[in-house]
Amino acid sequence: MAGFDHLLEYGAWAIALGAGFEGETAAIAGGVMAHRGVLTPVEAWLAIAFGALVADELFFLLGRRFRDRPFVQRARQKPAFAKAIGFVERYPNAYVLLFRFLYGLRMVSPIAIGLTRMRWRRFATLNVIAALIWSAIFVTIGYLFGPAVDRLLASLAPYKTELMIAFPIPGTCFLIWLWWRKRREKRRAALVSIEAEA
Repeated sequence: MAGFDHLLEYGAWAIALGAGFEGETAAIAGGVMAHRGVLTPVEAWLAIAFGALVADELFFLLGRRFRDRPFVQRARQKPAFAKAIGFVERYPNAYVLLFRFLYGLRMVSPIAIGLTRMRWRRFATLNVIAALIWSAIFVTIGYLFGPAVDRLLASLAPYKTELMIAFPIPGTCFLIWLWWRKRREKRRAALVSIEAEA
């Protein structure tokens, strides 16, 4: 149980919390835990659905009640936000059922929906259905591929120290690259403004 020992103490509550923030990763972990007998498949399914549902309801209410607050304003500036608004205006029911499966739109979608005229009861009803379907799919994936996950974790166990050292390196390189790119864009913008003034 090398990869999920830290979840055992809290079980269903841990994966419910993870579902609200990590999404598919926590749902698959719940399926692996069900495969190992830590939880029953139904417990894992309901815990993941509950966590995802609560998180989306909170984000919906943030959009609905606090539309002028900095958190919501920052979300509105993301390119994915405009896409979410466009989809929910054209296909409101289908979008609530499907946004969890759309890459890059998971977090901003409930906030965007909260800014529309969709009533909370309608959103909540569709959200329950969507959370149950989404949870069932990813918990099943984790359950079916649990043996493969166990084998992978067991094969990596002897290299745990090396992996703990190696994993931060790509992330650090990525952050340096982002910093370099932003700096280059600022320089270009400054040159363009100087040329425009000239």
